[in-house]
Amino acid sequence: MNALRPIDDLEAALSKLPGLGRRSAARAALALVKEPQRLMEPLVSALKEARAQIRCCSRCGAFTTLDRDPCDFCTDATRDGSAVCVVEEPADIVSIESAGAFRGRYHSLGGKLSPSRHLGPEKLRLRELADRVRNEGMTEVLLALSTDMEGDATAGYIAELLRGSGARVTRLAFGLPVDSGIAYSDPLTLRRAIVNRIQQ
Repeated sequence: MNALRPIDDLEAALSKLPGLGRRSAARAALALVKEPQRLMEPLVSALKEARAQIRCCSRCGAFTTLDRDPCDFCTDATRDGSAVCVVEEPADIVSIESAGAFRGRYHSLGGKLSPSRHLGPEKLRLRELADRVRNEGMTEVLLALSTDMEGDATAGYIAELLRGSGARVTRLAFGLPVDSGIAYSDPLTLRRAIVNRIQQ
């Protein structure tokens, strides 16, 4: 069985990826081993390239490449420099951009306040956010953070941190997901949807 250890190791590595359970990882590992030239070699090459080239922007924390720092979000003159959208992780920026509703700047915190994971204010890019808001003349800070307890605590901390900066701190509206019924919503989501109701 030792002869199959490389496959086991490949499966274990793949199973750590989000969205890949043990079974999916096993199928992916076997497919890669079965067709190394068509599947494995391009994957290895892409992984090496990503590891060598992809970085986080030194200004906003978005994903970028070595030769584009600051990133395109920071240098694009057509974007609204008076508004910044604050997210937990760089991947969140990709999701917001795909919605096409925000054309300002971004700021990734690198997480959210979490005492259980030993993530305090000093471990997040909060001071950098405050500096950007003051130095770049931003007038709105849109918080696109999780709606859990840690996300709420982070939002409250940021609101306090930016008090007196002159910037208006807003948060994504809470409500029901599209194509979802009332019966499938949890009480907290329903409560937030009612509190944040809008005029039709």
